[in-house]
Amino acid sequence: MIRPARRSLLLGLGAAGLARPAFAQATRAVTIVVPYAAGGGTDITAREFSQLFAPEIGQTVVVDNRGGAAGQVGSVSVARSRPDGTTLLFAVSTNIVVNPHLQKGDRLDLATALQPVAQVSSYQYVLVVHPDVPAKTLPELLTYVRGRPKGDLTYSSGGIGNANHLAGVLFSEAAKVEMEHVPYRGTAPALLDVVAGRVTMNFSSPPPALALVREGKLRAIAVTGERRIAALPDVPTLTEAGLPNAVITGWHGVFAPAATPAELMGRMEAAARRAAATPKFAERLAHDGLEPAPDRPRAAFAEAVMHESGYWARKVKELDLQLE
Repeated sequence: MIRPARRSLLLGLGAAGLARPAFAQATRAVTIVVPYAAGGGTDITAREFSQLFAPEIGQTVVVDNRGGAAGQVGSVSVARSRPDGTTLLFAVSTNIVVNPHLQKGDRLDLATALQPVAQVSSYQYVLVVHPDVPAKTLPELLTYVRGRPKGDLTYSSGGIGNANHLAGVLFSEAAKVEMEHVPYRGTAPALLDVVAGRVTMNFSSPPPALALVREGKLRAIAVTGERRIAALPDVPTLTEAGLPNAVITGWHGVFAPAATPAELMGRMEAAARRAAATPKFAERLAHDGLEPAPDRPRAAFAEAVMHESGYWARKVKELDLQLE
């Protein structure tokens, strides 16, 4: 059996961290689980956030990559860990609100088995193609797709149920085109096969795609949010490019096991929101093509998570999405 790759990073405390009370035993590090392989968008953002979160909680933070099953392996491991604040999940929205509805053997509903600490970013996707694709605009790309045999053009993702897979599904539905989905074990290898020309396109979260676009290894066709992103000011939204009302967005958030005590949750929420509100984190988000999270308490975030989970429970059935 091939085990998913795991990589850890120890984040040391600066002098500012000494003034913060430790959340658990002082000798124990806090582990933030990223449910994907290193190098993808969620991993990049998690490591940037964790460097600022560590001094806020007054403890060392370890970032641990536990990939597999489009994020389900790492997410479930956190849901089943001790609810003492020492193991947290750095989730992308689909881990919580989509993937549980795709898993047939595991009946664990992550929307209730985990509770949100705080949302730390919002983001949209970047539709990127290999530079040899003869299309520089969305209309040209759609004409190209529609003129090819079914299955001839492909889009890659970090796995079925992964955020960029579902962005591709929603795009295909809005544009009324059919493309072949090629799943990988993570966003980084999915993007690299677009760079290599083995896959036509990808709907990537911005962090791993931006450097490749800037280097000319990928061409950005459109972004999927309500407005352009500062990191790609010349790239239009899908709506601007001619696909009305096509808005596809996601978020990153920190989650803890459901039974974590309310008092501890309150302290972790305050620390996470302080870290996410720092100018340094805002600068990193902008550099990576992400946006700050809305300013709302965890109760409002939890309500939004439950609403999204209900939407995707219906959408998974409507689109007949299934794990292969």
